[in-house]
Amino acid sequence: MTTIAKPNDTAHTPGECPVNTTLSIIGGKWKVLILYSLSQETRRFNELRRQLPDITQRMLTLQLRELEEDGIVHRQVYAQVPPKVEYSLTDFGRTLLPVVHAMHQWGTAYAVECVKHRAASEHASN
Repeated sequence: MTTIAKPNDTAHTPGECPVNTTLSIIGGKWKVLILYSLSQETRRFNELRRQLPDITQRMLTLQLRELEEDGIVHRQVYAQVPPKVEYSLTDFGRTLLPVVHAMHQWGTAYAVECVKHRAASEHASN
């Protein structure tokens, strides 16, 4: 059996595993997609809705609020009529970009592997 060497975790109790901590901040269906969209540029709420057409307005609001509370996203409100609100990544939020980009690269590689696997399966069944 192969074991994976883990970094020294002595500063964390088992319930405070760094991976669990990360997942508690960016886990779920939408947060990483929101971060990916905000990694490209500052966006208004409706721009995010267009980027993520399957998310409900309520869910986007909740996810943005959680990311803001966690110090990952900055919400800038402009005092004008009509109201203007923009969302961007904080400096701390930008530290998550290598994780988001690694997920993007893995997803791209996985898609290629899926095509290869399907082709091999079809070839074997013929």
